Amino acid sequence: MEKRRSDEVIVVGGGVIGLTTAVVLAGGGRRVRLWTRDPVERTTSAVAGALWWPYRIEPLALARQWALRSFDVYEELARRPGATGVRMVEGVLGEGELDGADAWAARRVPGLRAAPDGAGLSARLPLIDMSTHLPWLRERFLGAGGEIEAREVSALAEAPAPVVVNCTGLGARELVPDPSVRPVRGQLVVVENPGIDTWRTSTDASGNMAYFFPQPGRLLLGGTAEEGAWSLEPDPKVAEAIVARCAALRPEIAGARVLNHRVGLRPVRDAVRLERELLPDGRLLVHNYGHGGAGVTVAWGCAEEAAALASR
Repeated sequence: MEKRRSDEVIVVGGGVIGLTTAVVLAGGGRRVRLWTRDPVERTTSAVAGALWWPYRIEPLALARQWALRSFDVYEELARRPGATGVRMVEGVLGEGELDGADAWAARRVPGLRAAPDGAGLSARLPLIDMSTHLPWLRERFLGAGGEIEAREVSALAEAPAPVVVNCTGLGARELVPDPSVRPVRGQLVVVENPGIDTWRTSTDASGNMAYFFPQPGRLLLGGTAEEGAWSLEPDPKVAEAIVARCAALRPEIAGARVLNHRVGLRPVRDAVRLERELLPDGRLLVHNYGHGGAGVTVAWGCAEEAAALASR
């Protein structure tokens, strides 16, 4: 039996937030169309280092709840790493300390503990290969009966459905419009992996970040967090500094051959906007944007909440 028009939803935005939200909605029996300006391979999400951990996202209490729900999903998906792009990988969070502030994660994340060298927290966390995970989400969505349309949207009201879900990330700045959404630029260097199978994050006394994430066939090095910077062009001097900071953590990185440079703009907001709004014509608009540097981390928790808002 064909689904009624009242069950139709249009999700605007094809990054990890939009795709995951579309998957949850379609899995719940809704007729879902995904409108996206770019194919998944060219979205901001495709550039993400994609280690599970809340970063540059507010409100932190809610973000932790969404993150823990997403952790459950990623842990399940990690049983099929080749298909889903999700693996559970050991590493060290250089910024953390094992105290009451980490109780939210310690109760759920197995093996979260002080690192042996006192340099932070050791943990086994989901690490997502976005070059595999985003296409997997797309195929899962299509397999659930969803449809994807290439669209350049100038107004959310253009979407002719009873329910519209706004997952446009940084695009919400102009599309809503919401000037509180701002970019935080991140630059990565992709190198040949010299044999590193664990990840690490670190921040020095000057606030400079260094992290490396082993992905299939490569090692991702980062990073930067430049507030208000819009350029998508890699900066060679920044790239050199990233490699140097990572090599200070693992000397073998210094001689690794550079394969690529990447830049992404994190869609930061003072607080994630995850709420419903009635359009002037009575249709329902659900907002799900402003996830900063934690879109992958909270994707499933936010998608389930957005789907619930879309069904009330």
